[in-house]
Amino acid sequence: MPDFDPCRSFRKLAYNNALANHRLHAACQRLQPGEFEAARVSFFPSIKSTLNHILTVDWFYVDGLEGGTLGPAAWQVEEPFGDIERLSQAQRRVDQRLVTLCERLTPIDLASTVELHRSDRIQRELMEDVLSHLFQHQTHHRGQVHAMLSGTSVRPPQLDEFIVADDARFRGGEVAALGWREETLMR
Repeated sequence: MPDFDPCRSFRKLAYNNALANHRLHAACQRLQPGEFEAARVSFFPSIKSTLNHILTVDWFYVDGLEGGTLGPAAWQVEEPFGDIERLSQAQRRVDQRLVTLCERLTPIDLASTVELHRSDRIQRELMEDVLSHLFQHQTHHRGQVHAMLSGTSVRPPQLDEFIVADDARFRGGEVAALGWREETLMR
């Protein structure tokens, strides 16, 4: 039995997050004109609003995890991107930052304190808890976009087949498009 690596799950979740975003954004890029910004029933009023929210919150937390002080400036512009192409590029960049951070994680890092710069205070949390929260937040809101896609011309993509080895047959093209290797995902 191999030694337990407490960082492995976070590495896999970071890759899973980037793959799910890649797949979801690819689906959104196939939307008909007007569907991306159309009013919908969800926590946020459109696919555009929800994807921008995911991005700005990712900016906030990834910056904090990297030791930055961006804080609330991350969402100073509520919807920084009005089109899916530029939004997807920005999401891919922050996803790669998160993958890089998780690739370098050590058990000591997971037990360290992260300082999140709020508007009126510094929130201090364990890195492990911030990462868990961030992955949950992303999954939660991607699910909302997935549901909203049901009311569009684009079929919602499969988003839950990334972490286990048996699902490699479903993600090969996307792994290659992201410049990764399957062996990297499974280590």
